[in-house]
Amino acid sequence: MIALGSDHGGFELKQHVKQYLDSHGLEYQDFGCFSTESCDYPVFAKAAAEAVASGKCEQGIVICTTGIGISIAANKVKDIRCALCGDPFSAEMCRRHNNANMLAMGAGIVGPKLAERIVEVFLTTQFEGGRHARRVGLITDMEK
Repeated sequence: MIALGSDHGGFELKQHVKQYLDSHGLEYQDFGCFSTESCDYPVFAKAAAEAVASGKCEQGIVICTTGIGISIAANKVKDIRCALCGDPFSAEMCRRHNNANMLAMGAGIVGPKLAERIVEVFLTTQFEGGRHARRVGLITDMEK
């Protein structure tokens, strides 16, 4: 299960991502927003991030206009490692080396086709572990 969240600036790209997930038979839960009416991204970042942190959802995808604000908000939730990615290489490396459990994208930066590729790479890349697990552990320790 994938947690989804966006603000009004990311709503349309989130709708496109939902179509992509549907076409690949991937389950998701949409935590809002549900229109292009102005809203506050921290509300939806928090809801999606809490679903991931609790284990209700395995991974999450959040979208705002730049991806910056919504990624900052998601990262305030304990046990969340939300990476802002604008290209497939960043999506790959945030999974391989950082074990990111949430992806943030900026709808004003990433178009629909590129978003599909970023999502695909993020969802299919596995964490390498090893020396990277130690580093992720050090990040986790910072939350305590």
